[in-house]
Amino acid sequence: MSRFENLNKGQSTLLMTAVVLLIFFFLFALAEGAVRIRHYLKYGEFHGIENTYMIDPKSKLRIPIPNKTTSRIQINSFGFRSPEITQEKPENTIRIAFLGASTTYCAEVSSNKMMWSDILTRRLNQTLTNKKIDYINGGVPGYSLDDSLKNLKYRISPFHPDVIVIYHATNDLSFNTRVLAKQQGIITEKEHKNDGLSWFSQYSLLSYLVEKNLKILSLQSQSKKIQGALKYNITDIVTPFEKDLKTLVDESKKVAKKVILVTFSHHIRAEQSLEEKTKASNTSLYYMPYMTVDELLEGFNAYNETIRKVAKDKQVELIDNPNFIPGNSIYFNDSVHFTDKGSEKMAERLFLSITTEKLIN
Repeated sequence: MSRFENLNKGQSTLLMTAVVLLIFFFLFALAEGAVRIRHYLKYGEFHGIENTYMIDPKSKLRIPIPNKTTSRIQINSFGFRSPEITQEKPENTIRIAFLGASTTYCAEVSSNKMMWSDILTRRLNQTLTNKKIDYINGGVPGYSLDDSLKNLKYRISPFHPDVIVIYHATNDLSFNTRVLAKQQGIITEKEHKNDGLSWFSQYSLLSYLVEKNLKILSLQSQSKKIQGALKYNITDIVTPFEKDLKTLVDESKKVAKKVILVTFSHHIRAEQSLEEKTKASNTSLYYMPYMTVDELLEGFNAYNETIRKVAKDKQVELIDNPNFIPGNSIYFNDSVHFTDKGSEKMAERLFLSITTEKLIN
């Protein structure tokens, strides 16, 4: 008779429970390892994307961890996704600072060399003989205009840039519409903040991915019920954007000799079919499920008109023609983020407008 046959019912149950738990944890560990390897192959990082950020003690902003390096992303010692630079600007150097969010940070491109800020700077340097251009990529995923204002004050201004390029829209559109959606009872406070993932998901990439995808499925299901539910006048979402943009431009003019506003490029286009628009709006609908695809397009267009208006009112340079980048999956990874090809096209768009004579004078 084996020792297991001598166990009473309670002991047998306890043993079976322990075996099941051991098998579960073993399978969970295998799955965790598999998703981390996949994540590394895709992003050059074994941990979740949030592990590449920290809270800056001065500004209290979420910033890239200084000196963090993966196979695709290199962060310099000051916490910027940029080449290493000195705080004191070298002689005969023109310094450009790019203010923006994830569409400026360019997490989706294959390397730092494929960021549109880097491509643009290299192309501009090829046209100069007696001067050199360096740059700061001040873009951070999730930033709004208000965040970039703090970023300018605490992190960018000490580097004394000569030129500041501002590229913002999507996060402000999301935030401003979510405020209205919360006020109208369409979404909750937790949904307005767009959080809700568990504590465990901060440590387990598998748990994070499972929870995130379940949340996406839930939001997709919810969006069918609340799509188009938001009641608003276009001025309701334009007014706060215009106010914040004017403030950022005013403060930027105090820091740099030249400020450049850039209208926002996005995947969704008026000439697309409804099916194409819906596919092009995948990530925008995730953050703004209470809007229709045509309302999203209206919102982006209204924000671009506001950028044009602020550039004129504040007498700063404008780079327009957001549709210079074709609205298809060759150039866009999702609703607003560029592929390598899209980033190259964005750099070309700016290069055709930013002449070295304008930078020097």
